Amino acid sequence: MENYILLFLIGLIAGALNAAAGGGSFITFPAFIYAGVPPIQANASSTVALFPGSLASAWKFREYIKPFPDISIKAMLILTLLGGCAGGLLLLYTPSDGFNLIVPWLLLLGSLAFAFGKQMGNWLRQKIHIGSGLVLGAQFILGIYGGYFGGAVGIMMMAVWSLFGLSDIKVINANKTLFTGIANAAAVILFISAGKIYWPETCTMMTATILGGYFGAHFTKKIDPVKLRTGIVVFNFIITTVFFIKTYI
Repeated sequence: MENYILLFLIGLIAGALNAAAGGGSFITFPAFIYAGVPPIQANASSTVALFPGSLASAWKFREYIKPFPDISIKAMLILTLLGGCAGGLLLLYTPSDGFNLIVPWLLLLGSLAFAFGKQMGNWLRQKIHIGSGLVLGAQFILGIYGGYFGGAVGIMMMAVWSLFGLSDIKVINANKTLFTGIANAAAVILFISAGKIYWPETCTMMTATILGGYFGAHFTKKIDPVKLRTGIVVFNFIITTVFFIKTYI
């Protein structure tokens, strides 16, 4: 019973975090491990538990979900879905130990890109032309990352989009909830089909992530965009530091 209470509370917090900034899987994955779920199954169960919360947040943010300039949102959705499927297959058929070692570095890159995305984007656009093909290619890779590991995929998406010159934080944040859910959709189907889900624990957390995702999105809409961006930057670096400590110390 203590484990289920913990999973429910963590689910509430994770759903709200994903709505506000992303990174909910940073706390759901270790929560499943603490509850006695093996690592691979914990990762898969975490993805399934967070999936409905992402959709709840996307529904609450629907007025801010808009296509990016000169980029087909349909193409982005399809590539994200295909990438999520590929990432899910990678998790099922390859060991994750080696990949986990580079996750902190990926998070650091994403945190820096999000914090200094505008300046870096201005410099990058002076050197090369950032066309829709580059953005779509990056989105496919992000889909693979989301399906395979999922940790901070929302943060990574916001970082990449900022790097490519997208500046409306509320549009970026709203689209993040939708595309994170899409990246996880294919992986969720694969994980369930492969029998990797611990259902009692997952259903407990899933209920909480839906509540946390919906109400987290509600309150996030009321936050000043500048304060929201600052909060996301701080949160990104905190999570990155935690992963470095966890992985290397």
